[in-house]
Amino acid sequence: MSISVIRMTVLFVILCFFSKISKSQNQPLADSLIIVLEQGGLSEAQRLDLLKRIGNESTSPNESLTYSKLLIKEAKALDDYKSTILGYIGLGGGYKQIGKLTQALEAYLEAAEIASSNNDLVSQADVYANIALLYTSNEDYQKAFDYHRQVLDLYINRVDSQRLSMAYINYSYAAYRASMYDSAISLSDKAIYFAQFSEYDLILAYAQSNKALALAKIGRFSEAEDQLMAAMQIMESNEDHYGLSDCLIEIGGVYLEQGSLKKAISNLEKGYQIAMSHGLIEQIQNGAKSLSATYLEVGDANKALDFQSKYYNYRDSLINTEKIRELADLRTDFEVGQKQIEVDLLEQEKRTQQIVGYAMVAVILLIVILVIVVYRTSKQRQLVNTQLARQNATVESQRDQLEGLNNTKDRFFSIISHDLRGPVNAFAGVAELIRYYVKDKAYDELVEVTEHIDQSSSQLSALLDNLLNWAVSQQGEFPYSPEQVNISEMTTELQGVFQNMSSAKNIQLRFEVPADTSAWIDRNSAMTIFRNLIGNALKFTESEGTITLSAAISEAQTIIVVRDTGVGIPADKLSSLFQLQEKKSTWGTDGEKGLGLGLQLAYEFAAMNHGTISVESEVGVGTTFTVALPTKN
Repeated sequence: MSISVIRMTVLFVILCFFSKISKSQNQPLADSLIIVLEQGGLSEAQRLDLLKRIGNESTSPNESLTYSKLLIKEAKALDDYKSTILGYIGLGGGYKQIGKLTQALEAYLEAAEIASSNNDLVSQADVYANIALLYTSNEDYQKAFDYHRQVLDLYINRVDSQRLSMAYINYSYAAYRASMYDSAISLSDKAIYFAQFSEYDLILAYAQSNKALALAKIGRFSEAEDQLMAAMQIMESNEDHYGLSDCLIEIGGVYLEQGSLKKAISNLEKGYQIAMSHGLIEQIQNGAKSLSATYLEVGDANKALDFQSKYYNYRDSLINTEKIRELADLRTDFEVGQKQIEVDLLEQEKRTQQIVGYAMVAVILLIVILVIVVYRTSKQRQLVNTQLARQNATVESQRDQLEGLNNTKDRFFSIISHDLRGPVNAFAGVAELIRYYVKDKAYDELVEVTEHIDQSSSQLSALLDNLLNWAVSQQGEFPYSPEQVNISEMTTELQGVFQNMSSAKNIQLRFEVPADTSAWIDRNSAMTIFRNLIGNALKFTESEGTITLSAAISEAQTIIVVRDTGVGIPADKLSSLFQLQEKKSTWGTDGEKGLGLGLQLAYEFAAMNHGTISVESEVGVGTTFTVALPTKN
């Protein structure tokens, strides 16, 4: 984004509550306001106004916290709930700046409760906007999206275009940070539309810079440059040096990622020079770091080394500034250096113990689950054998059919025993590794072990889900509760499920679903269909490949297409693709393996939802699954 999260938060609060725009925080102004406050002789309303302004103008987090607490105290005494809400928002912002995210969230939730109890929906939305930004800065994008949607729902028909534009700017930033570039572009377009009706042209500039960054990320450089130039012209006319510098350095970093080194250097140099001229230390540090990497790419080792030295110098400057502030508040008899060493050692030991504890608990739980599944499967097998024996004895004419079912059952259980053996052995190996690393105090390796456990447990969880779903569906007991389901919301959930897996294999996962696309389906079984289709596509798609889920409405059906650029399926296997077979399971491109139940489940659940599923594939080109589901009841 063209401005930082903290800067965006300050800008948002100012727009929402004071209806004015500020180019940056102003500590000298804050100091002057503090002097006026301390001189006294002010009315109660004037004191509240000064406290609000001090909290917004101060660049010191501790100062913001102090005056926000004072604002809360005096506003409560005057029963001024709006000023109380502002105090808690300022308190949350101060905690956020010093990294105390839990306290920041508590302050925001307190503000939201006050707004809700006074039925002030607009103020409630303002608070939700700050909570969304908090989750964005903590990279919890799903929760950020949830709060952004609530903000827009509460704002519609209640606020002016200026606040709507800011809401869409914040939402597009969260989408950009989550690498959802198409969504970021769409949301930025809405922000640009509403910004046109605002008297503050900087809002339009921020929306355009958001869109420029997202466009550049997907390679649409010509459009990105047009948006960027328009945004920078507005920033220059408003002397917004912070936003201009940050914008140039950000877009320069995108060009570096895309390999456009000349454009990267041009933008980074401009942004760096602006930062140097106006003493913007954070931008100087970021610009120097990116310039060092860029010059290293073009083979200019001298400049790369020069900018690397500048980066470390300014990074150390920022760190030293923070240390000085911390030292001013310390009240202890111990030497600071010694105390810090002790704290670091205790924290490291605590983290190590937590990692070991979590790993052992995870292994034990998974082994217990496997034992339960195997036991229940064995009991089921005994019951099925008893029923088959009784039916064979009483109904001779059905012997051939029953023998076929028995063979299918035996194949199914042999597949289960084969596939469950691998995860059990894997977890046994993990336990040995944990004991070995703990014994040798190789704590860093334990982090990697937990990643293996997480990956293995996710694969095992998906395997068990498919097994249980298959077993239940075979008994005719799977719950079918159709309703009107928004396909776009389902794909958002699917993206969260498969984002890590696709990133691990370096596969681009696209979702091209219009927001108003829906179908009359049972949500749980439909999610199983798409989870299996996307998981299957990830399994058989090489690194650098692409998987696309698109949807459209055709007559009375909603058509969902899952297309990949994977290895493809031979023609001789297509006819039996949706049937359970003993030797059907296939190795994926990274050695993944499964039961082969996924496609059978997808076929049966599509039929249960009164739909169809079909497949087209070409070896070496890719595979396309098409699912047709009823649009209405």
